[in-house]
Amino acid sequence: MAKTLRIATYNIHKGFSHFNRRLMVHELRESLHGMGADLLFLQEVLGSHQEHALTHENWPIAPQYEFLAESMWPEFAYGKNAVYEEGHHGNAILSRFPILKWDNYDISGHRFESRGLLHCEIEIPNWEIPLHCICIHMGLSSRVRRKQVAALQKKIEELVPEHAPLIVAGDFNDWSCRAEKIMVDGRMLNEVFETTQGKVAKTFPSSVPLFRLDRIYVRGFNIREAAVHQGRPWSKISDHAPLSTTLVLK
Repeated sequence: MAKTLRIATYNIHKGFSHFNRRLMVHELRESLHGMGADLLFLQEVLGSHQEHALTHENWPIAPQYEFLAESMWPEFAYGKNAVYEEGHHGNAILSRFPILKWDNYDISGHRFESRGLLHCEIEIPNWEIPLHCICIHMGLSSRVRRKQVAALQKKIEELVPEHAPLIVAGDFNDWSCRAEKIMVDGRMLNEVFETTQGKVAKTFPSSVPLFRLDRIYVRGFNIREAAVHQGRPWSKISDHAPLSTTLVLK
């Protein structure tokens, strides 16, 4: 029975570099494929953008989540969060394993900042019960994040059996680490960097990470290692640095 999983989370900044200077989605796909992750939790994924498709000659025909998943992750789920005249973007989970079911939940704090919580149940070969995965992107204000953490806790209680393995990953925008205390103390989850290195990781800006915005929380796993992917090519691809971890089912 294979118990080891490699996980990564990344705010891909809609496939553009810092300040939207360069389209980086092709370099992004190559770099993500090189990580060898079994599951990818992605934020700020473009499902469609008519203007970009017209102004960039190498713009992918497929939605970004399909383009990135090609030949590596046969299963994917996309939660559309922000919808505008040119298109839409949201969160995505890419998986090497079958996604049994998924749903997307609106946790927007106000109409000017659309946010979502994407939940998947994933069938891992020879595991007794499905793995539950939640990809999330929280708001910029602390007041909104408090409500979104409460919404996340409620969804975990509603959707995830107590004995089921669980991974919650994404961009928490939580530089004050207030959500961190609630997530760990309130739900018996472990953050992979706090567990292995004593503090959650610095991920923003990717060129010189100063702020601890991105997280990977787990339940039902031992954490073998955790890494922040800094330097090139990552510092040129997005304004966030990606995180990865290797987990072993208890």
